[in-house]
Amino acid sequence: MKPTKTLIIGEVAQSHDGSLGMAHAFIDAIADSGAGAVKFQTHIAASESTPAEPWRVKFSQQDATRYDYWKRMEFTEDQWAGLKKHSEQRGLMFLSSPFSLEAVELLRRVGVGAWKIASGEVTNGPLFERIAESRLPILLSTGMSTIEEIDRAVQMVKSQNLELTVLQCTSMYPTPAEKIGLNMIPIYRQRYDCKVGLSDHSGAIYAGLAAATLGSDVLEVHVALSREMFGPDVPVSLTPSELRQLVDGVGFIEKALSNPVDKDQVAGDLFPMRQLFTKSIVARSALASGTILKAEHLTLKKPGTGLPPEKLLEIIGRRLARAVSADELLQESFLE
Repeated sequence: MKPTKTLIIGEVAQSHDGSLGMAHAFIDAIADSGAGAVKFQTHIAASESTPAEPWRVKFSQQDATRYDYWKRMEFTEDQWAGLKKHSEQRGLMFLSSPFSLEAVELLRRVGVGAWKIASGEVTNGPLFERIAESRLPILLSTGMSTIEEIDRAVQMVKSQNLELTVLQCTSMYPTPAEKIGLNMIPIYRQRYDCKVGLSDHSGAIYAGLAAATLGSDVLEVHVALSREMFGPDVPVSLTPSELRQLVDGVGFIEKALSNPVDKDQVAGDLFPMRQLFTKSIVARSALASGTILKAEHLTLKKPGTGLPPEKLLEIIGRRLARAVSADELLQESFLE
């Protein structure tokens, strides 16, 4: 499959449910779907959370607290290195959002293709400063940020002369159509003069296709291996087959947008088709030579190889130079 110009990121998030094997299965599924990158989240419970952190949604039957859940989501550095290696073997860029300075350090050692700043970290100045030292591109999510907060984050990134992509995002799970905010994509491009995109939580391919039409450089979507999987991310995710549809659709849109059409040229190219589908002036019934043509003598029928419809008014009142039969296509040579 030819890769899309738009970087399409398959976001695993917590859908692996702490299973290393499942995490590797996601890499294969996302690669098979034709996406360009896989993204995880690197959680180190003791570094990012307090034992009192409340649940957003109490979904887990095996974790007493949110902290316990983050702890169960952790992978070792060697395991992260294995996930990165597998991703690269499958032709995917490896990404993972850090949620603490310790996670940044781990990922710097493992290696990522870019830094994805999660919506809740946009105001985390120390995290920005540390990742800036790597000189890698930054993907900035804006899911729960004000314009003022985004302005400050963008300024921090630009002050370091780093490549930046600002992603429109709404931290609602799933995001309804009226809250997706596609209007912000061109606004960000103009306001920040940088790459732009969409981090989508709608659980459908439509927003991503629309974002591609608006010229997005990056699309990020959550992925679940099936709708029957466990976890809070499943309702906001695409299945692998839906991700393939998104990739194919984006490729189609990119090809269409990169090939502007000249209507006159297309009309010329379609001349044989025009002759089949357009109509000509024909005689309604047999007409004798010398007949002065009246409107009731004439009608329009296919094919379009005779006098065209726009000549109809011009030939009314003219005399036939020869007899014509019913349904015969009139030609200029038939007229005096």
